[in-house]
Amino acid sequence: MLERTRFREALPQDASDQAEVFYHAIMEGAANHYTLAQREAWASALPRTAEAWMARQAIHSTLVAECDGHCIGFCERDLRAGRIETLYVWPSVARQGVGSRLLSLSIEALREAGHSEAMIEASLVLAPSLVERGWATLGEEWSERQGERLPRVRMRLALDAGGT
Repeated sequence: MLERTRFREALPQDASDQAEVFYHAIMEGAANHYTLAQREAWASALPRTAEAWMARQAIHSTLVAECDGHCIGFCERDLRAGRIETLYVWPSVARQGVGSRLLSLSIEALREAGHSEAMIEASLVLAPSLVERGWATLGEEWSERQGERLPRVRMRLALDAGGT
C-alpha cells in the first residue's frame, strides 16, 4: 500500500474523500474505543460534504495520502501554533504505515516551521501509538459533542528529540 501512496498538500478535489475518510475512520476505526452514541456524535460534528472540508483546508494546512487517485488519509496541522489538529486514515488501510507517514511528514513540517515541540489532543485510538513513538501524555480531557462526552489525551512531543 505505502509504495503506491503519494503524500502531498490537500487540493479542493480531495475534500469529498476527506469527508468520507473522517466519517469511516470514526464509525469503523474507533468502534473498539468509543460507544456508538459517542461515534455518531463525533462524526456529526462536521458535515459530510466537500464544501465543509474545503473550508477546513482553507483554515488548516492539510497533508493527504493519495492512492489510486483518492485521498485515503489526511493530517491537518496548525503550523503557526505547532499543533497536529487531526489525523485520520481510511479503516481498510489502517496499520499499513499511512498514518505513520502522515504524522512523520507533519512533524517535519512543524520542525521546519521552527517549533521545538508538537502538541495534539489524541483520540483513544491514536494515543497508544503516539506513546510508543515518544510522545508524552499530559493528561486526559473530554470534548463534548451533542451531549456525548468524548475522552481524548493531551500529548506533547519534543521535536529536538528526533521523535516521530
